[in-house]
Amino acid sequence: MPDYHDDLRLAHVLADAADAVTMDRFKALDLKVETKPDMTPVSEADKAAEELIRGHLHRARPRDAILGEEYGIEGTGPRRWVIDPIDGTKNYVRGVPVWATLISLMEAGEDGFQPVVGVVSAPALNRRWWAAKGSGAYTGRSLTSATRLQVSKVERIADASFAYSSLTGWEEQGRLDGFLDLTRACWRTRGYGDFWPYMMVAEGSVDICAEPELSLWDMAANAIVVQEAGGRFTSLDGVDGPGGGNGAASNGALHRELLGYLNQRY
Repeated sequence: MPDYHDDLRLAHVLADAADAVTMDRFKALDLKVETKPDMTPVSEADKAAEELIRGHLHRARPRDAILGEEYGIEGTGPRRWVIDPIDGTKNYVRGVPVWATLISLMEAGEDGFQPVVGVVSAPALNRRWWAAKGSGAYTGRSLTSATRLQVSKVERIADASFAYSSLTGWEEQGRLDGFLDLTRACWRTRGYGDFWPYMMVAEGSVDICAEPELSLWDMAANAIVVQEAGGRFTSLDGVDGPGGGNGAASNGALHRELLGYLNQRY
């Protein structure tokens, strides 16, 4: 199996640089915020962080392609860095500390591009999570000061903690009834949102989570962390990996039942 240690170290360097930019502007009274064509916000910090990461990658990995939320795709080839400079921009612009920079390296294979490295850095929470294919998933302050992640062993939906972002997308897709049935069947539900539920699945503090509409940059880093912690990350149709336009993550034992609820149609 390939060794991705150097790529993981680089991803940490990129996250360090992005953290410095995003924290410098977090809660700034003069923060500039625009509305994109899809009616979602983008701040000057989103753009600055992605530009900084791209600049580092151009120097350190000039042959690799880059896909980012704010500036799209550049380059071709079997290796592609995928960047969400601020996952949770709505939280960021309102001063809520639940946001993170997501950095992933994806490689082409028989099943298309799949993540092999992922870093999720949430500096306002003073937390970071990461993983590399075949090497496990970790959380901590650095590569040398880390705790290995492991998903929970909960085996019954009735005992499960379920995390989600909002109700809106489920209703638009005609999945709301199944979603509500799932919330009633679970032991506990909470709307944490964005990257955080996936990291809690990896930590074992949440057992299942799902979102009805996502982009690749929302999922790539999260997916590899969940998978390397022993969990499963698929589309709502059950296809492994982050390429399906939506996401479901679990400790593995609950995954089939999770998808069963969310694919109920009335």
